[in-house]
Amino acid sequence: MILLPIVKWTWGAPMFEWGVVLSVLLQTGLVLAVVAGVWSAIQLIRVVTVIVVSTFGVEAIGTATGFPFGFYHYTSTLQPQVAHVPLLIPLAWLMMLPVVWAVAHKIVGQSSGWRFVIVSATAMTAWDLFLDPQMVAWGLWVWDQPGGYFGIPWQNFVGWFLTAVLVTLLARPPQLSHNLLVAIYVTIWILETIGLLFFWGLPGPALVGSIAMGSLIVMLWLAEKRRP
Repeated sequence: MILLPIVKWTWGAPMFEWGVVLSVLLQTGLVLAVVAGVWSAIQLIRVVTVIVVSTFGVEAIGTATGFPFGFYHYTSTLQPQVAHVPLLIPLAWLMMLPVVWAVAHKIVGQSSGWRFVIVSATAMTAWDLFLDPQMVAWGLWVWDQPGGYFGIPWQNFVGWFLTAVLVTLLARPPQLSHNLLVAIYVTIWILETIGLLFFWGLPGPALVGSIAMGSLIVMLWLAEKRRP
């Protein structure tokens, strides 16, 4: 969030695009390194496969039909693409879903059940309140019919929530209560707020996203305080 605008100003759009790719790969690698120390190899392979395959499928359906996110299309910026979906996109889901699962586990005290699924999906959707206006401003995807949330259709957030619910149910993630994953969520909250507010000129999404993700972090803190 802080370095990418500097990269763009200094070296131009091509290096900025590589910076976006590198940032996703770095966080994905960090998250996989953490969960690899918690889950067995079979569990890790199963969950990663479910996330990548299911989110790619949802995105491919979404770009072709407009369901569940609304009508949108990816620009040619992120390559390579298959079925008009950049292959980086499933990795973006992969870099965040274990993070929100850890947050949800801390809040509800377990990694299963409907409360866990709902909180996970809510934590994921809260991040998109930052992400979507930011990615549109960066020219990574375009909405065919801009909507009421800083140009983003409200249907998009319903789609994010439903997709996170679906993938969580399919993945059935093993227990995941890891402080480093929670720290990643908190760090993203801080850097997205600072980045969108001071570097990217998006004060509205910065404020709303900060409140949304911050609310989950407050819930987590209160849950931890109540726990003996």
